[in-house]
Amino acid sequence: MRDLDITEVAQRSGVPASTLRFYEQKGLIASIGRRGLRRLFDPGVLERLALIALGRASGFTLDEIALMFAPNGRPRIDRQMLAAKAEELDATIRELSAMRDGLRHRCVPRAEPHGMPHFPPHPAGRCIWSYWSAKEEGSAATVKPGSQQTIMLDSTICP
Repeated sequence: MRDLDITEVAQRSGVPASTLRFYEQKGLIASIGRRGLRRLFDPGVLERLALIALGRASGFTLDEIALMFAPNGRPRIDRQMLAAKAEELDATIRELSAMRDGLRHRCVPRAEPHGMPHFPPHPAGRCIWSYWSAKEEGSAATVKPGSQQTIMLDSTICP
């Protein structure tokens, strides 16, 4: 397969050219030359970009991902780092599952004698309300990573 210029890499990988240049600056990928003003890459860069995307989706930082590659560009697996990230993901899954269960529990009203709905208390005897700070961007609100806030109320406030 022939060398790919930055535009071809961007199109095939779905990674913007600006991000490719940033990854090159961080040492995550390397161009092999230029064709005019355009950077050229070995076709193997597509596989490397897929591994970088997998690392990012798994929650690794770019610096952590850089450690996963040997100087020759081959993947270098740090099993302890992978195990630690798996534990972090497990903790996140438990937290999100608890939030989901709390929301499902709170969305089923019981009928009261006077006809007003009453929401049953959370099994732990308190309500858990979680929310995320949102930043308006155009017409959509986006969640900022790490901005989760949790408020716990006792059952006298939140029956």
